[in-house]
Amino acid sequence: MTDILQGVIVLRQHTADSEKKRAFSARWNKLTGGSLRLNSYALYAYDTVWLVAHAIDSFFNQGGVISFSNDSRLQALERSDLHLEAMVIFDGGPLLVKNMLQSDFVGLTGHVKFNPDKSLIGPAYDIINIIGTGVRQVGYWSNYSGLSTVPPETLYLRPPNRSSANQQLHSVVWPGQTVSKPRGWVFPNNGKQLRIGVPIRVSYREFVSQVPGTNTSKGFCIDVFTAAVSLLPYAVPYQFIPYGNGHENPSYTELVNLITTGYFDAVVGDIAIVTNRTKVLDFTLPYAASGLVVVVPFKKLSTGAWAFLRPFSAPLWGVSALFFLLIGIVVWILEHRTNDEFRGPPKKQLITILWFSLSTLFFAHKETTVSTLGRLVLILWLFVVLIINSSYTASLTSILTVQKLYSPINGIESLKKGDEPIGYQVGSFAEHYLTEEIGISKSRLRALGSPEEYAMALQRDPEKGGVVAVVDELPYIELFLSSQCKFRIAGQPFTKSGWGFAFPRDSPLAVDLSTAILSLSENGDLQRIHDKWLTKSACSSDNTEIESDRLELKSFWGLYLLFAIACFAALLIYFVQIVRKYRKTVSGESISDVQGSSHSRRLRTLLSLMDEKHDQSRGDSKRRKLDRSLSAYDEENDLRRDSNRRQSHISLERGTNVSN
Repeated sequence: MTDILQGVIVLRQHTADSEKKRAFSARWNKLTGGSLRLNSYALYAYDTVWLVAHAIDSFFNQGGVISFSNDSRLQALERSDLHLEAMVIFDGGPLLVKNMLQSDFVGLTGHVKFNPDKSLIGPAYDIINIIGTGVRQVGYWSNYSGLSTVPPETLYLRPPNRSSANQQLHSVVWPGQTVSKPRGWVFPNNGKQLRIGVPIRVSYREFVSQVPGTNTSKGFCIDVFTAAVSLLPYAVPYQFIPYGNGHENPSYTELVNLITTGYFDAVVGDIAIVTNRTKVLDFTLPYAASGLVVVVPFKKLSTGAWAFLRPFSAPLWGVSALFFLLIGIVVWILEHRTNDEFRGPPKKQLITILWFSLSTLFFAHKETTVSTLGRLVLILWLFVVLIINSSYTASLTSILTVQKLYSPINGIESLKKGDEPIGYQVGSFAEHYLTEEIGISKSRLRALGSPEEYAMALQRDPEKGGVVAVVDELPYIELFLSSQCKFRIAGQPFTKSGWGFAFPRDSPLAVDLSTAILSLSENGDLQRIHDKWLTKSACSSDNTEIESDRLELKSFWGLYLLFAIACFAALLIYFVQIVRKYRKTVSGESISDVQGSSHSRRLRTLLSLMDEKHDQSRGDSKRRKLDRSLSAYDEENDLRRDSNRRQSHISLERGTNVSN
């Protein structure tokens, strides 16, 4: 029993040290020969007897008599087997209790007196620490002063002070013979330590590795786990169980599956959180960002004679040339009937179309558009040309002024289209993902076991056993590129995941450790652990991704689509106008001529309408007639004014002669 209580903290009713108490203890030891020891309960029992004796003495002094009577409340219980109805009550009970509560004397336990709520004044407890076969007093507790190392009766003579600085105890020896304060309750595991599986890595040992000659492990992942466990509000006993043969990286899928079989209680290490694993296990929050990336060798591009072609990809060049030709044809169709600059012999019209198309690139076209539809299409095209020119200039400037890295592999899509071999890390889930999710043939995959094998395979030709790229998780690649400056990441990570610690389903540790990992991230400890194990060199300070300034068609397809829709709408409106004019022309012919005309004749009529110059003579004739009528009207008004002027002059002369 004593072994179970080792390090336990208990409370004992406090009895003040006094001469009276020491004298009584001496008499008791002399009486019993030291075979029976007094404890606080015995001392309080002794004072209780004296308390009752004082109360009875006061009771008789107050004229009290001893009498008993039946209690009517017990008569209803006469059928009970306990026969409570036979009991009687002391009639002087209330007076006796009153005398007891009014007691005021000094006993073996100290001052015996009650406050209005019928509690002893100055209650206090001794705080006892059980050690070995004895006990050790580490402090006191009282309502007056709280925790202290000074006896309460001494503190009663001072002003009350419950500040946190005064709440102190002597050192405590806790269970396990340790002075370190426990965190609380212990994680229940039927009294056994947690069996935690740890992979034995042979590459990238900075993340997790086994200490030679021991079963202990070290590394970035191990430090994160131990730091998170130290933040838990309870103790978690565990032991690391190494997993692997030490010659190659173990299969992580097999490792985490051992949790479902009960062989391991958890797995700690560089464990990727992927979908098929989360279906049978619980993971903590990620403590490291991860994701599959593509690593390729690269070469530096120099600006050669054909550098001006590099800003646009081949499809973009082709589509742009097609639209330059399209704008010439569309404007020619819309302007041919009304604009003399777009008429003439076929050779001249073809040259006009080509010249107009190319001149819009520099906003140097001389031909004017007179139709509303032609002007609208031209304005939209000039806006497209402005954007294309600006993008081309910016991309070419970047190519000519910045040293570029080049690789034929731009990301996972490039790998899917080819048939070259691809490398992956032994034991990684990348093999399953590439074959099952991406659909890459397993015959193209090459297992690589170390960063050195990565470098050798990437530098070797695929025909000679090399690979065109390596697919692996981002943390490994970042560490690989920190010392290998001849390779770069192509594109962006094509999966988003992270590393976490694996536990069985519904494990409370997964939730609590997730909270602890968040705390590590917020207080900066997680970053400090990262910097301790995964220090980057100067090589990785450069941009590790191959980025191209070449513009692709996907960047402009929306712009070209809008312009194509505008051209289609303009041509549709134009042809509707032509068809309406054609119907008016046909309606003027006789019914027999219309019925007898062939389809070829109708087509020739329609084409002739499209080719003929728009007749504006009728409109010009109307304007000339209006001008002539206005001129005649003005001349008539002038003659009328002259006639009136002459008549006024003649009348004035006649009036003058008469007066003479």
